[in-house]
Amino acid sequence: MSSNHYPIGLTDHDRLEKELGGGMPKGSIVLIEGDYGAGKSVLSQRFTYGFNTEGVVTTLVSTELGVKGFLDQMDSLTYDMVKPLINEEVLFIPAKIDASGTLTGESNDERKELLKRMMEADTMWEGDVIVIDTFDAILRNDPKFEALVRQNEERQAALEIISFFRDLTTKGKPIVLTVDPSTVDEEAIGPFRSIADVYLELEMVEVGNDVRRNIFVKRFAGMGEQVGDRIGFSVRSGIGRVLEARSVESWRPNRAQRR
Repeated sequence: MSSNHYPIGLTDHDRLEKELGGGMPKGSIVLIEGDYGAGKSVLSQRFTYGFNTEGVVTTLVSTELGVKGFLDQMDSLTYDMVKPLINEEVLFIPAKIDASGTLTGESNDERKELLKRMMEADTMWEGDVIVIDTFDAILRNDPKFEALVRQNEERQAALEIISFFRDLTTKGKPIVLTVDPSTVDEEAIGPFRSIADVYLELEMVEVGNDVRRNIFVKRFAGMGEQVGDRIGFSVRSGIGRVLEARSVESWRPNRAQRR
């Protein structure tokens, strides 16, 4: 294991670790952005399982899946997560939000200060890597954030959250955030794009009956090796995540992006 990176693992299963330069930079804020269906959750699950195979303790917060749904989804990708959950090698935190903006199974009139509660939950931040899927749902259901949005102070709200994350990254913990940009204001997401050490943009394109997905590497500070600028992948039930090899130019940072 590199002293500066966490291995993503599964090198005999796909090319993700190789295409991302050998691993996830420690102490980085990672932004994964994509519309609904682009593959944000699958990528988060791939990271989580891959980290686990390399002995990296991971916390995964999901606003879309409960524990059973998570296990079923991982099983469909041929990722056995039962033992890692039992052994507390992976901490899965369900934060399912329904259409009314409340946690599933709780009263609709009770506001869920999810962001505040998460920040105060010390156990959540004890892992080596923290993955929040999807972060925009957390933002949209936090009363303090919503109040600042109403006052057109989205940027200030974002900067306060970023400050909290930066304190964690100084301890070497990567924070992985997935975001659907269509659900939040540009003023809210802009600061996260600006400060992200790793910024990945996902794209889904339908070609006939085939669905093709791409990971575009917009920024990758602290890379271990060369990073591909575009990584193609497909998701197949019972097979899992398949990263397609293709001839693309390797991505090299400019001076501002090396940091």
